[in-house]
Amino acid sequence: MKMVSAAKLRKAQDKIVRLRPYASKLYEILVNLSQSLADSEVENVYARKSVQEKILIVVITSNRGLCGAFNSNVVKEARRLVAEKYYDQYRNGNVNFVTIGKKGFDMLRKQGFRINTEFNNLLNDLTFENAALIAERIMADFVRKDLDKVEIIYNHFKNAAVQILTNEVLLPVETAPSAEKAGPPADYIYEPDTESIMRELIPTSLKIQFYKAVLDSFVAENGARMTSMHKATDNATEMIRDLTLQYNKARQAAITNQILEVVSGAEALKG
Repeated sequence: MKMVSAAKLRKAQDKIVRLRPYASKLYEILVNLSQSLADSEVENVYARKSVQEKILIVVITSNRGLCGAFNSNVVKEARRLVAEKYYDQYRNGNVNFVTIGKKGFDMLRKQGFRINTEFNNLLNDLTFENAALIAERIMADFVRKDLDKVEIIYNHFKNAAVQILTNEVLLPVETAPSAEKAGPPADYIYEPDTESIMRELIPTSLKIQFYKAVLDSFVAENGARMTSMHKATDNATEMIRDLTLQYNKARQAAITNQILEVVSGAEALKG
């Protein structure tokens, strides 16, 4: 399992390393574009400001276990988010979950959370096209005002041994850059026009952000499983060594007892 995960990790890691700079820059453009649209007459339906009453939490885990605390950490973060941030909405029945990964689906269902939809098969054929179909459904619900906010919880891949638990807001789109990236607003020249750019670029960027989160989690899963299987092998080797030592000690003690019994019997016969 360690070797299989290592092979999958190398293949998927190349994808996420190539995707991250593109997705990061596109998201920066998206925020600047939303900021520009906020001052124009064109309505940005993906940056709608409203009372955050209907919440959707996308939980990304794995389909299989044996990867340490990879899945349980995501579910714990989802529970913490509901308890600390959206308790009133949850009490009113306005917090729903979308699960990607069977482990998260099973854990949340056992704990009594309301699961809107599950897309566990996505991890079996993880492509941008398949992820984009899910993102389109979520975006359509947001545009119809069936949702007020969408958050994604997943494990961000740092290296094979480290996965960073991450919580991102997918919708609504930020209309101002974060503090560390704050600067003068970009002055774009729109071709063909602002409305066309909004209609094409913003949905594409949101789909890429969603795909990046799922791919990030998939890479982190294989890194976590590879590390877990490596630790399991080391623990098993150490256990075998300890048990072998105990066995040899017990065997040596038994042989010593048998020798003592033979010697004692011989001495008794001689007497």
